Amino acid sequence: MTTPRSVALERLAYTLAAPVLAVAPNLYPDHPVNQVVQLAGAAGIGGWFLAAKSDAHGAGRKILRWSPLVLAAAIDIAAKNTTGFGPYGLDGLLAAGWATAGYLVMPFSRHTRRRHRPALAAPVAQPAPAEVIEEPVVQDDGADLLTRDARMLWEQAGMPGRTHIVKATRHPGQQNDMTILLRASETGRPITGLTEAAVAAPFAVHSSDVVLAEVAIQPGRQGGPGWMEAHLTPDANQRRRAKPTDQERWTDKVGSPKGGAPGSELVHKSRDDVRGVTFYRARMADATTSPRIDLAKVCRGLKLPEDDSCVFVLIDGIEFLISAFDKPPLSAIFPATRELLTPDAKGMYVCGYTITGQPVKNMVFQHDKNAARHGLILGVSRSGKTQFFAIDMAAMSLAGQIVWLSTVRKDEKTSTLGRYIDRQGSNALWMARSLRAAKALCEIRAEMPWAYDGQPHDYKPGDARCPYRQLNVFADEFMTAAQDATFGEFIQADGDDLTVTGLKYGIGFNPAGQSPFAHNGFSTEMKDNLRQNSRPSIFNMGSPGATRKAAEGTMEDAYDVPTIPARYAQQEGSAIERAMRGEADPENGVSTGGVAIMVLDNGRAVLMRSLYADFDTDLAHLFPDEVNRLTDYEVSELEKRGLWFDWNEPVRPGEFWPEPDEDDDGEGRSRRRGGGGGKGGRSSKGGGRRSEQVASPRQALEAIKSLTDA
Repeated sequence: MTTPRSVALERLAYTLAAPVLAVAPNLYPDHPVNQVVQLAGAAGIGGWFLAAKSDAHGAGRKILRWSPLVLAAAIDIAAKNTTGFGPYGLDGLLAAGWATAGYLVMPFSRHTRRRHRPALAAPVAQPAPAEVIEEPVVQDDGADLLTRDARMLWEQAGMPGRTHIVKATRHPGQQNDMTILLRASETGRPITGLTEAAVAAPFAVHSSDVVLAEVAIQPGRQGGPGWMEAHLTPDANQRRRAKPTDQERWTDKVGSPKGGAPGSELVHKSRDDVRGVTFYRARMADATTSPRIDLAKVCRGLKLPEDDSCVFVLIDGIEFLISAFDKPPLSAIFPATRELLTPDAKGMYVCGYTITGQPVKNMVFQHDKNAARHGLILGVSRSGKTQFFAIDMAAMSLAGQIVWLSTVRKDEKTSTLGRYIDRQGSNALWMARSLRAAKALCEIRAEMPWAYDGQPHDYKPGDARCPYRQLNVFADEFMTAAQDATFGEFIQADGDDLTVTGLKYGIGFNPAGQSPFAHNGFSTEMKDNLRQNSRPSIFNMGSPGATRKAAEGTMEDAYDVPTIPARYAQQEGSAIERAMRGEADPENGVSTGGVAIMVLDNGRAVLMRSLYADFDTDLAHLFPDEVNRLTDYEVSELEKRGLWFDWNEPVRPGEFWPEPDEDDDGEGRSRRRGGGGGKGGRSSKGGGRRSEQVASPRQALEAIKSLTDA
């Protein structure tokens, strides 16, 4: 039952052929059977020849397989040529021996033939594959069941990317999440062409649940391009999509390449219930990159209302802070007090508070530069400039300094401030006189001896030996005054000179207006000196774009300038639903008066709400009891120069331009000269029009407009 069928048939053929070989040649010598046997023998000899000539493997086996045909032909020829069956029945003995040899020997020649194994070999070979499967387990240093299962799935998938699974590690508390460590199948070859989809397919997960990561070189384990980690997190991603943590939401919605702050990572989230604010502190993952923040995208990613009045960003190097308030923080009122306005030893006082509740400080002198300070206040009408004047002048007065205030037109607030300072006036002539007197004080103080050594010295803030006080000249609406047809050129020229020379003599210039640019009265020289020797304060300039432009004009390297909207208004409900119902939008705006951008010494701009001085009450609690004034020596020197009198008087003859020329057409028309008088200019005979020295395009335009007899 165990003999192969081919062997049984071959033995049967030998048994049946043996009588034919013994009988046929003796009884039928000319029978075709004999010819067939002899031809078969000839074919066998040919097979011997070819097998012996060939260098291929198995030549002996081929000769052995052709032997029965050759021997059968030889027995047939011998039986045909013997008498009868030969002596002692030799023909029969030869035929019987041939059959016996074929029966016993020839089947064993099949053991070396391909695909013709004995039947008994097949069942014995069956257990071998099962044992081969177990062999790798012994060679993998005790790989656990998870690793073996992962390898089986990996091998069934055809070893994606020509890689091999070194180890599979299940994530704690997860059923399907795991990390597999891969290496290239060939040593020294990098892993290429491996994608998330190729990793996800063997494990039946979505490609978005697979993350490929590089493997760092660790002690005891190789790394580099030939190794890779694949993180399969279907369970975690399912929870992440449904209920993400703060870190996960930031990574997916804010720090992603399409998020509001690409490349950033959340450091921590905190809540201040007292102030009603949530803080998101973040930093850039790459320390060599700078934050690129789209605040609207950040709000959508964190599910915050897209509202400028409640969400702010503060950038500090590679870190930044997102502050989300429940209510507009800058709509609060911070009353001014004497304690806040009293300068410290370095001349710093609190002038307002930022969105985060931090105090913002301004200076009344430059302690580090050992000099007075200038000031630059910008903003449109009703933006809070005069309120800032009040707290700035109060701080200067509390520091023992002198304050002069000039405006183009009289108003209630400036008149109120006039009661607490040395001098105050409300027209372009008064401003021109104050600037001219301040300019003259530079010459007076340059020759003013100090008591301790009898020699003049430069101003030193806080030095008790200094014989004079710091003087601060405020010029409100300076832009309008500088364009005045009569006194504008004097105001601009003396203002430029004062910003250059005033600091070393303890005189600071504080212009205020609605533009910091040259074509509006602020020359480049003036703006540069003001910017470098003050902390510019920019209130609402009429639009966020204009405010940003004005702030950038006061900064050397403008970046991340905050926005001041016209009003702070929180969004209520859906604008789409109100439009569908035909309802009006709610009127919940809050004025941004008093909100300003202050440019600090390092060029960084901060958004603050200045302290509030209530002009409807007595401001005496903010100012010292005594008004600080010039020394008698300074007043007498100004009187000698004809510069100290009531500056509200009409223009004195020869004050700004020469006396009338009697022989000028006999009409006594005056010839006014530019640059504060005393400097060259050309005369004009046209109806008393003054001649101006043209030094700028604006002055040229004014000269053209003044021509009457062109």
